[in-house]
Amino acid sequence: MQKLDYRRRLVLCGGMLGAVVACAALGAEAFGAEEVVRTPLPDGNPFPISAAVTVPAGFDTVYVSGALPSAINKDAPKGTPPEYGDMQAQTVSVLTSIKGTLAKLGLGMGDVVKMTVFMVADPANDNKLNFPAWRAGYTQFFGTADQPNKPARSAVQVAALVAPGALLEVEVIAAKPHPQKMRTSKPH
Repeated sequence: MQKLDYRRRLVLCGGMLGAVVACAALGAEAFGAEEVVRTPLPDGNPFPISAAVTVPAGFDTVYVSGALPSAINKDAPKGTPPEYGDMQAQTVSVLTSIKGTLAKLGLGMGDVVKMTVFMVADPANDNKLNFPAWRAGYTQFFGTADQPNKPARSAVQVAALVAPGALLEVEVIAAKPHPQKMRTSKPH
């Protein structure tokens, strides 16, 4: 009788082990964790950010270092905002650089889940942040018909940046599906 109980236990344990292996092989899709979830701002607020972004199991997070604008005006005095352009031009420069970095990793701007923006006061804007110009550049990359995904985002004013004349620095975190998930994920 004890042999029979031992055999039943062995079969039961083998079945449970098989189920665990099968679930692991199926990946996160088996449990409904297929997509990054972007929670919109409350009350239909159209501001182009998400209130929160949830990255499910089965994704890697990619941390992209802060990017500064590229110089566009070689005749401007070094270390001045005109060397890099106005806030909108600098924003487009920085986000274009980030887009290029993400592309090298097989990602796009739609994969960005978190963004931190560091800005300095703009001498051309009465030494205040030029947030409308920032937003004009930002909305060319996020919340568009071609790329509707919006990251969670923080924007802070700082006293200075490492590059004199730069008005902003941006860092992002992107989410990349694990390779086995990539076959079933929707394009971004």
